[in-house]
Amino acid sequence: MRDSIKNAVSAILFTIIIFGFSVGNIISPDIDISLSERRALAQAPKFTINALLNGDFFNELEEYTLDQFVLRDRFRDLKAFMAFGLLRQRDNNRIYIVNGNISKLEYPLNEKSVLNAADKISGIYNKYLANINAGYAIIPDKNFFLAPDNGYLAIDYGKMSEIMDENMANVKYIDIFESLSIDDYYRTDIHWSQDRLIGLADKILAGMGNSKKASEIDYVQKALYPFYGAYYGQAAVKIDPDTLIYLTNAALENARVFDHYYKEYGSIYEPDLFYGIDPYDVFLSGQKPLVTVENPESTTNKGLLLFKDSFGNSIAPLLLAGYSKITLVDLRLVSSDALDEFIDFSEYQDALFLYCTQTLNNSYSLR
Repeated sequence: MRDSIKNAVSAILFTIIIFGFSVGNIISPDIDISLSERRALAQAPKFTINALLNGDFFNELEEYTLDQFVLRDRFRDLKAFMAFGLLRQRDNNRIYIVNGNISKLEYPLNEKSVLNAADKISGIYNKYLANINAGYAIIPDKNFFLAPDNGYLAIDYGKMSEIMDENMANVKYIDIFESLSIDDYYRTDIHWSQDRLIGLADKILAGMGNSKKASEIDYVQKALYPFYGAYYGQAAVKIDPDTLIYLTNAALENARVFDHYYKEYGSIYEPDLFYGIDPYDVFLSGQKPLVTVENPESTTNKGLLLFKDSFGNSIAPLLLAGYSKITLVDLRLVSSDALDEFIDFSEYQDALFLYCTQTLNNSYSLR
């Protein structure tokens, strides 16, 4: 009799839970963006006969239901607690934590992707930059510093550099690996912290043959707190936030920033964006296809083309120490075939390709 009552109660509770979550999912409005994960969430798929027959509809429906599940963030928190706190897993969805520093596994090395990146850069050089002083540098991701000593898998950074070097004969390599440490990166984010980059900016300028130095310029530090980086949301654990610091002075405040896509002017730093979806957008308003920064107080008349991913936004203001103009090009957002429609290459003396190892290992986004 007792077993029958237990079974009946269990069945009723199970039904109530399933019914409750079903109703909750139905009545809850869809969310466009996950602030914690810094990404757009899947929306309800459109039904078509073709999508049904080829299976796309059900794949999109599964992604939609996972992204829009009621109390999704609470379940993510619970899963992370179970993984790290109870089960003592070394990583959760490739996210791992070492001494309060969050990183994401990047493994294995995708040699074809690295070769694709080298071919893309070489193609741009051959098409546009034959008469321009060109260099490239590879930014190590946080795994370079954290993974080997803590038992995590990491890509073969030496092999990556070798592939790039062998396939980019006309573009000189500026080695910055030993100029960085884990302390130069945010603990909760993928990116480096600008206030730690003055010496690195000097090395890059010297590597490009530029005699100017960022270290010869006075900067004022501006702090924004709390900064919860992209890895913080992905980890779904409680860790002390970072402080986002940006370096400014009168020249940088007066610099003109032109967005070629929207045909509008802006500023190097946009502190109001710190409170938006991605606080890192403080630097040059985030990711844009083509942006030109002009320094009216420059004592030089040199221009730099900076082909970059998101890391370039925070170091570009420091590189202005050696240039009167820098045009930042994000090949993930603009096709390399269309660059001459926006850029007069005769106005530039130098070109720098500056990419993180994660971008090179997943380079098919470069257009």
